[in-house]
Amino acid sequence: MSIAETVSQMTRPVEPHFDDGPARHKLGLIALSSDMVTERDFNLMLPPGDEVMYYTARVHHYSPVTVENLRRMGPQLADAAAQILPTTPFDVIAYSCTSGTVSIGYEEVVAQIQKGRPDVQVVTPITAALAAFEKYDVKRISFMTPYTDDVNQTMVPFLEGRGIEILNVAGFCQDDDQLMARLTPQAIHDAAVEITDPDADALFVSCTGIRTAETIDRIEQSIGKPAFCSNQCMVWQSLRLAGYDKPLEGFGRLLRE
Repeated sequence: MSIAETVSQMTRPVEPHFDDGPARHKLGLIALSSDMVTERDFNLMLPPGDEVMYYTARVHHYSPVTVENLRRMGPQLADAAAQILPTTPFDVIAYSCTSGTVSIGYEEVVAQIQKGRPDVQVVTPITAALAAFEKYDVKRISFMTPYTDDVNQTMVPFLEGRGIEILNVAGFCQDDDQLMARLTPQAIHDAAVEITDPDADALFVSCTGIRTAETIDRIEQSIGKPAFCSNQCMVWQSLRLAGYDKPLEGFGRLLRE
């Protein structure tokens, strides 16, 4: 008798019971190959337990961080979206690059992701930030980034073209995303406090690759007005579109309220 026949004779069928698998709400995440921060921030901000889970694919990011190199990610997004648990339905897929969304074009980002995953809801950090601004009736902002001027010069018109007045721009002027990830939360906090214009309705700190989320609550307390950052906004909109609306403490008014 073969091993297969023996195993077949030994196996007693039992009644299977199935559910929707781990997590009621499932988020897809497309991160950059060089990203050291986004998954960490998702782990920090998402609610504990199995109610919400996220699953990641990565796209190759070319160094240094320039508009041209950011645009090179666009054609990779369809394959990345298709690779995230291909037979599992997702509530949302988030593309974790603020400047990449602006450089590629939001509509193209959506088209590429939906090419790989038809009909999925798409979240990007910059459009999530715009939704957060609308929620809090933010019209004028101080804008802080880690980017060099060539990248900032694409970001500013994108926001201004959507009705946001930018009172001032400040940044760390880096083109190496590995160095961006090494910016300390204290340095981010201190710079945010220093550059926030008193006449601004809010502060927006751009970039998914810097560790702003863990200090955004403290920034908000220090400046006395709403503060938003890329990963915080992306998590907030992803959760809301997925149907999760419970408050989360420690990451600013946006998630707390």
